[in-house]
Amino acid sequence: MTPVVTAAVLLAAVTHACWNAIAHRITDKLVGFTLIAGGGVLIGLAIALFTAFPAARAWPYLLASAAIHVVYMALLMLSFRLGDFGQAYPIARGTSPLVVTVLAAVFAHEMPDGWAAAGVAVSCAGLTGVALWGMRGHRPHWAAIGAALATGLTIAGYTVVDGLGVRASGTSLGYIAWLLVVQGVAIPSYAALRWRGAFTTTLRPFATLGLLGSALSVAAYALVLWAQTRAELAPIAALRESSIIAGAAIGAVFFKERFGMPRIAAAGLLVVGIGLMLHGG
Repeated sequence: MTPVVTAAVLLAAVTHACWNAIAHRITDKLVGFTLIAGGGVLIGLAIALFTAFPAARAWPYLLASAAIHVVYMALLMLSFRLGDFGQAYPIARGTSPLVVTVLAAVFAHEMPDGWAAAGVAVSCAGLTGVALWGMRGHRPHWAAIGAALATGLTIAGYTVVDGLGVRASGTSLGYIAWLLVVQGVAIPSYAALRWRGAFTTTLRPFATLGLLGSALSVAAYALVLWAQTRAELAPIAALRESSIIAGAAIGAVFFKERFGMPRIAAAGLLVVGIGLMLHGG
């Protein structure tokens, strides 16, 4: 984890929190994700014109990732519909690093050393603390929590698949471009069938905000995929979950959600965990 890779992943974390906040801000989740996914298709096609075509051995990974991403977006829509941003986002992001560590060890043969393993564990403890504090004083909304946990599992799945795929592709930008195109057609196609003649009029009021979210989404994931060609999967997966701190700040400022000392303490655990991961890397 060089300083440049670390900076890229941290920038991706902030950018990711911002596009998720935009998706949460648009009341009709199908509208928001249609614009975000559709904008991704347009961006992907534009990038594809100027990049190499991914190697044949990368396409099984790319197609598998596209399928996982569609499930991820459906679950993310559901978790944002059922729960608060300050709860759904931390749970969804916080479940993935430990799962990625296990999957990367099994499928990519990347065994974390003691420092890195401790860092991942401490980071996940901090992220879990952020999420659990959000439930304090309230009866848990198990459907929302379940959707967020399932979202986290899909994040772990596509992180490992894309980490392997982008390495096999021979072109990070080409892999990103075609992944955006293949995964991005599903939700807009469903929305077009559902709204039929009202497709354009339904999207128009939120077009600017949704397309901004799309651009931020593409930038966030492009940075992560580039980083995955330069460092191991598990530390990157855990480091990018610092987006939860940005998400908590966004929730406090824009959605008027409480931040508080317990959540700050949990964020401190995350910082310690990142330090341990970087020491191990």
